[in-house]
Amino acid sequence: MYKDEMIQLHQFLVYVLKYLAEDDQITNDCSEYITLKISPHHIHKTKAEHKHAIFVLCKIISQVIADKENNSIPENVRNSLSDLVRRSEEEMGSS
Repeated sequence: MYKDEMIQLHQFLVYVLKYLAEDDQITNDCSEYITLKISPHHIHKTKAEHKHAIFVLCKIISQVIADKENNSIPENVRNSLSDLVRRSEEEMGSS
């Protein structure tokens, strides 16, 4: 995937999260994403940083959906997303 496509996906996931989460919940659920200090508008950030942000957003979105829909997302899917976040952190650290 090209960097500009990653940025578009990043932006889309931000919109999805804003749609799903209530205002007070966003701050609590998104602390991991907020600490990244990267948004889709940061085009100077690397492709790897945007990829990591995408994984973090996917993990958060799955948690928000699971909380709202009484665990409608299987735990193994949420665990897999957490593993992707961890591995992307490792990749960024080794670069």
